[in-house]
Amino acid sequence: MSWRRGDGGVARRWVLLLCAGSFFLGLLFTDRMWTLPEVTEVARPNGRREKEDELTAGDCNSAKVNVKRDYREILQAQDTHHAVRTLDKTIANLETELSAARTLQESFLNGSPVSEGHKGSDSTVRRKYLMVIGINTAFSSRKRRDSIRNTWMPQGIKRTKLEEEKGVVIRFVIGHSAISGGIVERAIKAEERKHGDFMRIDHVEGYLELSGKTKTYFATAVSLWDADFYVKVDDDVHVNIATLGQILSKQVKKPRVYIGCMKSGPVLSDKDVRYYEPEHWKFGDQYFRHATGQLYAISKDLATYISINKRVLHKFINEDVSLGAWFIGLDVEHIDERRLCCGTPPDCEWKAQTGNTCAVSFDWKCSGICDSVENMQWVHNRCGESERSLWISSF
Repeated sequence: MSWRRGDGGVARRWVLLLCAGSFFLGLLFTDRMWTLPEVTEVARPNGRREKEDELTAGDCNSAKVNVKRDYREILQAQDTHHAVRTLDKTIANLETELSAARTLQESFLNGSPVSEGHKGSDSTVRRKYLMVIGINTAFSSRKRRDSIRNTWMPQGIKRTKLEEEKGVVIRFVIGHSAISGGIVERAIKAEERKHGDFMRIDHVEGYLELSGKTKTYFATAVSLWDADFYVKVDDDVHVNIATLGQILSKQVKKPRVYIGCMKSGPVLSDKDVRYYEPEHWKFGDQYFRHATGQLYAISKDLATYISINKRVLHKFINEDVSLGAWFIGLDVEHIDERRLCCGTPPDCEWKAQTGNTCAVSFDWKCSGICDSVENMQWVHNRCGESERSLWISSF
């Protein structure tokens, strides 16, 4: 019994110590387990917590630089995406325009009519004309223009009647001065208000720029008037409109017609002579056949071709050579019409008496009527058709 008590006494003391130790251990363990984490620790994923711990441990300035760099990369990515979308849209628009241009070009090269979808956005049907006559003129040629107005070019109501009844449009073709708003520009505007017979084109006037002016004229004219033929004539040349209309009306059904007084001749390589050709080496010794520059006419298909390809058509120094060069390699019918290059009296006078009235009269030695301001009326009196013939003509 004494062994059990003694033993029991010892056991009780150890039991008490064990209980006390367990109690304190329990408190420590319970406090450790029930300590709530911080809100930031709960909200942050492990990856972000590690990144923020690294930022906290590092330099704050370095962290700001990284954030700014990330922001710039985002903006650059957005800008790049926007630029790519804009470029794609631009390319799509260009492809559409190119397709339309190819359709137009293939249409007139094949001699087939252009579909309504490619004739333009204008819902109204355009008036059809026989011909548009563009008279090439310059700022300094006021007296030449007046000589034409007083002879073969109808004025006022008669010119309007000519357009409406005969389908013939006549305009003086002129560009702009290199000095905007100068005295020559104001003079042309005053003349236009008085007569209303100008066609202003997007071209800077200059003698050495005649090829560019001719190209711009045809491109502009074909966009303004739907005609069978587009004619270019110089302002020192006499024209019989009815005879010209009869000549052209016989060629209406042909798709690609280039008509004029066809010529050829030596290529001038001497810088000191008139009509010097700086690119003479491209031609050899002789020019190809082309219409003389005083007057020529081209059909609508060829004018449309010039309009579509105006940016890539090469300009030689001589505009009649340039026009002929633009048609080399195309399926174009060249018509040599000698009534488009008659001389002044007595040449045109003799031919008129035999019933072979000339459509165009000029002097070869002057590339026009010599002293046309003084002599235009004289040529008109001798070789001009009667006014009555213009209105009774069946063209």
